[in-house]
Amino acid sequence: MQAIYDCGGELALALTLRDDQARAKSGRIYLDEFCASRGVPLVKIGHVNDEAALTAVRDARVDWLFIVGWSQIAGPAMLQTPSHGVLGMHPTLLPQGRGRAAIPWAILRGLPVTGVTLFKLDAGVDTGPILAQRRVTIEDRETATTLYAKMERAHGELLSESWSAIVADRVSLQPQDQSRATLWPGRKPEDGRLTAEMSVAEADRLIRAVTHPYPGAFIDEAGLRLRIWAAGRPMEDAGGRRVTFRDGWLDATQWDEEQMV
Repeated sequence: MQAIYDCGGELALALTLRDDQARAKSGRIYLDEFCASRGVPLVKIGHVNDEAALTAVRDARVDWLFIVGWSQIAGPAMLQTPSHGVLGMHPTLLPQGRGRAAIPWAILRGLPVTGVTLFKLDAGVDTGPILAQRRVTIEDRETATTLYAKMERAHGELLSESWSAIVADRVSLQPQDQSRATLWPGRKPEDGRLTAEMSVAEADRLIRAVTHPYPGAFIDEAGLRLRIWAAGRPMEDAGGRRVTFRDGWLDATQWDEEQMV
């Protein structure tokens, strides 16, 4: 949103989840202050396909609707309401990594490079034609926190690079290569569970993949849940709370203890 204003553009409308729904979302952003400072009408909705959402987009006479950082799938009515269509941003290099949890999966899969794709939404899930992409390098010790920040910057940079073509209606769209498509499933907080049967490498990667802004990796010990946000390098004495795995140990350097019910 800031990138649009930095390019000299304006927003006719912003849609966001109701506050009671947004609180349960990882990496949530509240738009109230941004919209109030720029006079942008802000409509809080329960679902992107609600009649309230459709009415708001219709009444604002939107040319392009951007759906970014949104986990709900827009239906045919919403896709057809803006006069030019709907543009999405997906935090992978599509067609790789369609689906959910793109940042954790990129780390868990050991990818050296990921990126952001600007594309036009169609009836599928992350299947629409591509307008532009920006690559992002993943470092050896990348965490969800650092990769999330990189991806945020890449989102803004990609939109800035594409803005003149969008406003001039000179958008060039390339179909995705369906033969290269992969689908990454959603992840739940329970998927952050560490077990003693894991290798040090597996545990280390999981801790890095689901740290802030995600729910974190955890292990249950003697009636306590140890939620680990950061750990020392495998097989090195980093100091902290030691956790043992099948082939060695890690030292938790940032953690919370939670009483199990």
